[in-house]
Amino acid sequence: MPSKKRRYKVDLVIPVYNEAGVVETIHEQIRGVIDRLPHDFRFIYVDDGSDDGTAESLQSVKQADRRVTVLTLSTNFGHQAALTAGLDHAAGDIVISMDGDGQHPPEMIIQMIDLIHQGYDIVQAQRVTEARASFFKKWTSDVFYKILNTISGTQLVSGAADFRALNRQAVDALKAMPEYHRFLRGMISWMGYRSAILPYHQPARMAGRSKYSLGKMFRLASDAIFSFSLIPLYIGLSSGLFFFALAAVQLVYVFGLWFTDNTERVVPGWSSLMAVMLIASGIIMILLGFIGVYVGYIFQEVKRRPVYLLKKGE
Repeated sequence: MPSKKRRYKVDLVIPVYNEAGVVETIHEQIRGVIDRLPHDFRFIYVDDGSDDGTAESLQSVKQADRRVTVLTLSTNFGHQAALTAGLDHAAGDIVISMDGDGQHPPEMIIQMIDLIHQGYDIVQAQRVTEARASFFKKWTSDVFYKILNTISGTQLVSGAADFRALNRQAVDALKAMPEYHRFLRGMISWMGYRSAILPYHQPARMAGRSKYSLGKMFRLASDAIFSFSLIPLYIGLSSGLFFFALAAVQLVYVFGLWFTDNTERVVPGWSSLMAVMLIASGIIMILLGFIGVYVGYIFQEVKRRPVYLLKKGE
């Protein structure tokens, strides 16, 4: 016999950055879905330091809908920090995070709540197609997930987005992880709670273009790799051991020539010497670079600076 549907308090966390004129349309689309549902909804919009008319758009939405809360960050801290701010202020039984650019279909909110009701702690949306995505972006995304899944103990679904639903237990567990460099997709997967994957087809943006530049995507990938794996250090160590082995083979070979009285074959070779030196030096520099990155991450963690600062919360 199916269990009786309960009435949930659902918080929608929506980070926005320079989405003036789009916020109002997104809000109406979401309302068209949730106003048919028997749950108590609250909107938490997080303005990630926008420098256009996004603040005015959010105030317009807030005045028209009393369920809206607006959090304004003091500067542009980034998408992961804005999501963190929204999650920190969410108090619902279910918390759903989604982007404010129209590429996360509001209709999926119904399925997400149903899956949470069935006993799942996390419902992760998986992008199966991406509107107007370039070959380079698709290729780099696939490569990134393959590398991260290979070198870390955390398995991520290719195409996973920051469009998901979390129950209260999962949200509280996530809030107990205060690290500065945040890769929420990996952190949520690492928690190991019961999860469901919900595929979706991503529509085109309503206006403008993606705020995730190549530099921002690289920094996110760097945070993911260095936060979830020590493999880069082991790569440098393994490379060093490999070249130590090559050096040992070379020594055995040279000593063999000496002991067999074939010294005429021992010809000084500057090219081979320089090649070995350059390779060894390169490995050392790469290893030192990896160590430097980890030390830098540690330095930023021990300072215990907040992930974000609020300008105002209303």
